[in-house]
Amino acid sequence: MSRDGGRNGMDAYDEDSRGPQAPDGSAGTRLPEEPPEHHPPSPPRTGVAALSPRYQVAAALALAVVAVAGCVHLLMVFLSLAPANTVTKQHGQAVQDWVYPEFEQNWKLFAPNPLQQNIAVQVRAEVRMRDGGLRTTGWTDLSAQDGRAIDGNPVPSHTQQNELRRAWDFFAATHGGDNRPVGMRGSLSEQYLRRLVAMRLYRDDPTSREGVIQRVQVRSSTTNVPPPSWSREQISDKPVYRVLPWWSLTSDEAAGGVR
Repeated sequence: MSRDGGRNGMDAYDEDSRGPQAPDGSAGTRLPEEPPEHHPPSPPRTGVAALSPRYQVAAALALAVVAVAGCVHLLMVFLSLAPANTVTKQHGQAVQDWVYPEFEQNWKLFAPNPLQQNIAVQVRAEVRMRDGGLRTTGWTDLSAQDGRAIDGNPVPSHTQQNELRRAWDFFAATHGGDNRPVGMRGSLSEQYLRRLVAMRLYRDDPTSREGVIQRVQVRSSTTNVPPPSWSREQISDKPVYRVLPWWSLTSDEAAGGVR
């Protein structure tokens, strides 16, 4: 080995052993290596963001449909309560078909003379039994059934509170004292009430469940609310009945199509 080659090798060894040099060329001390950067893990995705892109699009479309349906419903209810205007004159029938009878609004809660009577809706039926005979059921108090379901229930069903009551209010508002329809919505109120009571009989009445209902008859029982003990007012506590004629069920109703 030559002297130059040996010296060049020793110089390289000395530079490596001395470590990195300072910017001015002088030998410096070896700097400690910095630890690698640690990034905290990203939180897991939740909700819609956790879905795949395909399902995110489907969820967005579903939310858009619900939002549009809600806006349309609010608009229809507003138009049904608003004074007559250009829109209701041109599209009044469409508004009524959307709102009545399920979404009809009323303001009896704010009436200056609140109701002072208890009105119960009762029904009986003619049932074709399996042996071919006809049997007439006794009167079933549907309002009492709803009252028992609501009493003591902290979160009663909206159906139990309002469905039957609103159906009877709808009928009474579209019929005269002779039980004949007044106006164009009279037949609709009859159909709605008839289907409702038939559905309730098929669900709750044992005789109706064993056969096929042919006809139903509805009546209301109105009883005055007793006055407070300190009042001198004298009122009758006897119920007053309003009896409707017998209604024949259509084929789908008689076959249980509204159960």
